[in-house]
Amino acid sequence: MSEAQTVTDTPGIASELTAFQQNILVILGEEPRYGLAIKRELEEYYDDEVNHGRLYPNLDDLVEMGLVEKSELDKRTNQYALTEEGYETVKSQLAWEFSKLVTDEARTEDLHALVDAAN
Repeated sequence: MSEAQTVTDTPGIASELTAFQQNILVILGEEPRYGLAIKRELEEYYDDEVNHGRLYPNLDDLVEMGLVEKSELDKRTNQYALTEEGYETVKSQLAWEFSKLVTDEARTEDLHALVDAAN
């Protein structure tokens, strides 16, 4: 299969990301953040310390992949924002996950309730 072909029942580039990287994208889906704010969100999620040596190389990889944009807030602080490609990657992953979870009407209703609660 050529790279130009798209398989709609797979999450695309999201399947190549680690769960940690996917979580960074989800966090940035809410709003742009600086590194330490991302770190705090991840620590809250994992209920454990996330060290800089893990966070920043993963952010750099996501920037290099075009999923996250890095900009300078001031001389010492960088801000990270989800790009459109990053948003599409998260959306693709969710679509794939939903396709695996939605097996009957009850599950469909459960997922609708989750989406409604997020609004």
